Amino acid sequence: MFRRIMGGAALAAVLLAAGAASAQDFSAARISDDIRTISADEYQGRYPGTEGERMTLAWLQARYETMGLEPGGPDGQWLQPVELKRYTPVEGATASWTGPDGQSRELTVGTDIAVRTVANDGRASIRHAGLVFAGHGIFAPERNWDDYGDLDVRGKVVIVVGGEPEGELFNGPYATNYQSGAYKADEAFRRGAVGIITLVAGDAVSPMWRGAMRANARTRTLTPGAADLEVSGAINHDVAALWATAAGLDISRLPNIGDGTFRAVALNGVTLSVEAAETIDTLVTHNLLARIPGTERPDETIIYSAHWDHVGGEAQHPGVEGDNIWNGAWDNASGTVGVVEMARQLGAAPRPKRSIVFAHMAAEEMGLMGAYGYTAEPVWPLETTVANINIDMLPLSGPTRDVPIFGKGQNELEDRLQALAEPLGRYVSDDGMPEQGFYYRSDHFPFARMGVPALMPWHGWDLVDGGREVGEAAWRARFAADYHKPSDEWSADLDFSSAVENLTLLYRLGLDLANSSDWPGWKPNSEFAVVRARSDGARQ
Repeated sequence: MFRRIMGGAALAAVLLAAGAASAQDFSAARISDDIRTISADEYQGRYPGTEGERMTLAWLQARYETMGLEPGGPDGQWLQPVELKRYTPVEGATASWTGPDGQSRELTVGTDIAVRTVANDGRASIRHAGLVFAGHGIFAPERNWDDYGDLDVRGKVVIVVGGEPEGELFNGPYATNYQSGAYKADEAFRRGAVGIITLVAGDAVSPMWRGAMRANARTRTLTPGAADLEVSGAINHDVAALWATAAGLDISRLPNIGDGTFRAVALNGVTLSVEAAETIDTLVTHNLLARIPGTERPDETIIYSAHWDHVGGEAQHPGVEGDNIWNGAWDNASGTVGVVEMARQLGAAPRPKRSIVFAHMAAEEMGLMGAYGYTAEPVWPLETTVANINIDMLPLSGPTRDVPIFGKGQNELEDRLQALAEPLGRYVSDDGMPEQGFYYRSDHFPFARMGVPALMPWHGWDLVDGGREVGEAAWRARFAADYHKPSDEWSADLDFSSAVENLTLLYRLGLDLANSSDWPGWKPNSEFAVVRARSDGARQ
């Protein structure tokens, strides 16, 4: 059995005692000065692969060397290379399908069907692969949901619809990971499929289908660790109807894919053949990792993370008049500096029993690529990574009562955070913006996807001085004005009071984890619990 967390009152007492025993001195002035440094124009918007990357990583390494921390990357190095592969379709891709009569029928790529290779070599070649319709393509045992049932999809192409079922079973207004195309591809690949095709709810002339075709033709960056399927793509309703009819299926008589009774159906006698190729350009960027090794269980790790990159300058935004450097002071020089400050404070505390890693992730703005790169090739085993605490955009306000987090209800880290916050008159809440899907949009998510309990705090709205209405209005105004805009620059009047409060809570959270023998877990209704359970043996 696993060692579990203790009750809330006892836990709060232990955590507060631990905090009192280890002095913290998070400095708003030092945070401000460091943000000013790495968000200056000289850093060129910190775009991966530029001089701005080199300067940022050199600045980080120098800070950690001054603190006396050791490198936390592979082979005792500071840096972990991350290869970003950009795929561009080559003209001439072909596709055809064969019905039970054995007759081959051509499909026009870009009109009837969209096809992309997702193989690492940039080539797709499947011949006469069987087809399976798997509804939403979701296997969610914690929700008693299984679109696949007992159907064997090895060697086949799986057809799915996008999104997830509506309703409270799938978290109501808050999306789950099951809605994502990456999850559906992972599940199909895990079951042995060679490809996945998304059924677009529109005919061949619908705006929805035309938009899908335009998107499919663009250059895209392959996510490190993505499912190594042969092919992905999309079909419209017209093609789906042809395939269903050829297989002798009456679509109107299939169980409703949204009520949990549906099970995958083979399109008997219908096969798909695809030949496609893409050119690959590779950009190498880098994560930087520093480490405090544990005294008793060094192979058990707590990871604090933040992405160092932003969206660049003139080279990435040609033709922009006026200020053409996106400095990213808030996003995410603030989180980068927050992790450096965390390392400074934890480095001054007595050495913990478990190891603590401070991970500065690359290319978050390109799709969480540095974090995906780390979790695809982890330096420290994910099975014995206790938790990921991610910091993306420190709050810029006065003190708040609330400590919003992304993904409230997902894992037990929030209970520990609540136990810390409550004696201070504060409380943990959700982010209040379900339409944004924030839990799946920052560097904690690749850890969660691999089963590691992950938490990311956000900006409080319930101001001690002014209340929620004032705080929400101020936050929304700042977000609208500065998020991913050249105006996101350092200013002497930035208020880091709430940032210092939150960093202190996260310090105490991490320190307790690092000195405990507990394994915080996922809550029973989390989609990530089943993933973590696959490595249960490593934590006994």
